[in-house]
Amino acid sequence: MMKRLAILSVAVTVINIISAVSLGAQGAQQRQGRGRQAQQVPGVSGVNGDDPAVTPNEIQRMFDAYAQVQAQDQLHLNDDLYARFLVRFKSLQEVRRRSLQEHTRLVGELRRLLMQGQPDEAQLKERMQELQEVDSRAVADVKKAYDGLDQVLDVKQQAHLRVFEEQMERRKIELITRARQVNRLKQQQ
Repeated sequence: MMKRLAILSVAVTVINIISAVSLGAQGAQQRQGRGRQAQQVPGVSGVNGDDPAVTPNEIQRMFDAYAQVQAQDQLHLNDDLYARFLVRFKSLQEVRRRSLQEHTRLVGELRRLLMQGQPDEAQLKERMQELQEVDSRAVADVKKAYDGLDQVLDVKQQAHLRVFEEQMERRKIELITRARQVNRLKQQQ
């Protein structure tokens, strides 16, 4: 029971933050339409020009926590199964996050090398090889994480998980787009 209350608390916090992103986008649009007058909304970060912008990484962390909470209902998991599922689901999320960070880091290094007047082909080749290894390892690690999840889920729950993850990814992209719009509007002001 305490675990469910803790999870519910996280869910409420995540939902409030997601709402703040949405309100931030609406507030920024309203300010732009009113000659850039800032409107303060008490308790909601990201709405007036003085508040820090929500970054895509923050949204990703929020969505991971939100997905962890929503998964129990979406997959129709009882408390015992949810406890086993959650450990494996968090592992999948961590594998994805770590793989994306490594991929992004290497692409950044490639970009930096390419911006040099005459890029060193040996360094480019080395980074490209590293990138291929990171991407190959990511595919294997994600498959391993899914295999672990599939061990605790029945076939119907596995299908629900795949559909649920796709829905969450679409929602995340929508919110990241809104956050970026808010950030751009703040920079223009």
